[in-house]
Amino acid sequence: MAVQTEQKQLDSNAIKLIAILAMTVDHIAWAVFPGYDTAPLPLLLHLLGRVTCPIMCYFIAEGYHHTRNVRKYTARLFLFALISHFAYRFFSVGFCGWRSFLPFADGRLLDQTGVLWSLAWGLVMLRVAHSSRIRSELTRALLILLICLVSLPADWSCIAALCILAFGTNRGNFRVQMGWMVFYCAIYAVVYCLALDPIYGILQMGTVLAIPILRRYNGGRSGSRTFNRVMKWVFYLYYPLHLFVIGLFLHGIL
Repeated sequence: MAVQTEQKQLDSNAIKLIAILAMTVDHIAWAVFPGYDTAPLPLLLHLLGRVTCPIMCYFIAEGYHHTRNVRKYTARLFLFALISHFAYRFFSVGFCGWRSFLPFADGRLLDQTGVLWSLAWGLVMLRVAHSSRIRSELTRALLILLICLVSLPADWSCIAALCILAFGTNRGNFRVQMGWMVFYCAIYAVVYCLALDPIYGILQMGTVLAIPILRRYNGGRSGSRTFNRVMKWVFYLYYPLHLFVIGLFLHGIL
């Protein structure tokens, strides 16, 4: 029992802070080393940043099971996805004024908005999977496929949404959860290799670094109610704020 307790010594707040730190390092690296720089330092920083998405997907799925009002939870995610869209586009290296805020204005399909868009749709996907109102499995499958298409243009594409689905539908079976996560991220890595950059495609498999972190999750939160309330909003607020601040430096405003 002592070994099990020692292995699971991280609460959700601690793990989320790890994810936030990794995300910040990753985004600073994109600003300082634009493009697909293959020098050791930017590769290392981006590798560390790969732990963020799986962790956030995991806790979106956990939030689904713990929330008192899933509709409010969903609405909150979509609200901050909308707010974050402007910060994400401003953070982009190719930002060229207000037209950059318009989806697909640059003629591309992918990477049109931030990861919160995919996370929000992942929560919807999980609700579809568990809905008792949907009696036809074909209808359920078609809705999930439609959500994949809608979330495709976001950062991490539909992969983040599918990871949330896998985490939520296999809750309690860590090995299966992580197996699906690795499978989906491997698909993402292959597409990345073929469409963007081979080295950075392989780098996406750095998501496996999140597994030992999530394995230490003790199923709880900090003992402080005040800290828990603060942490409830930290990621929602920090995500667009840090992108906006980095964007100010990136575009020479600060």
